[in-house]
Amino acid sequence: QVQLVESGGGLVQAGGSLRLSCAASGSIFDINAMGWYRQAPGKQRELVADTTSGLSTNYADSVKGRFTISRDNAKNTVYLQMNSLKSEDTAVYYCNAVLTSEPRLPAMVYWGQGTQVTVSS
Repeated sequence: QVQLVESGGGLVQAGGSLRLSCAASGSIFDINAMGWYRQAPGKQRELVADTTSGLSTNYADSVKGRFTISRDNAKNTVYLQMNSLKSEDTAVYYCNAVLTSEPRLPAMVYWGQGTQVTVSS
């Protein structure tokens, strides 16, 4: 079974940095895309950043210039480097992936369990 496991969340002061990682494991044939979403209390889940197999990247306007998404295909891992953190960045961050687990099977969307990021003043 495919599993996504996030790590790297925690408590950080405003202006500080954190690096999140998400490792996909299990039966994986091909990963089409990986990305990061976040959800703050009382708000809808929103896209933070994602990257496709074509190496294109996409960022929410609120994080452009501060966050960087990267991917290590050999390790089936995606990272989110977060700099200049603001209190508004406080949320549970979720990793997701669009992948096929076996050849000739359709791609499916998988989600990690989430990791808490808290930015204090």
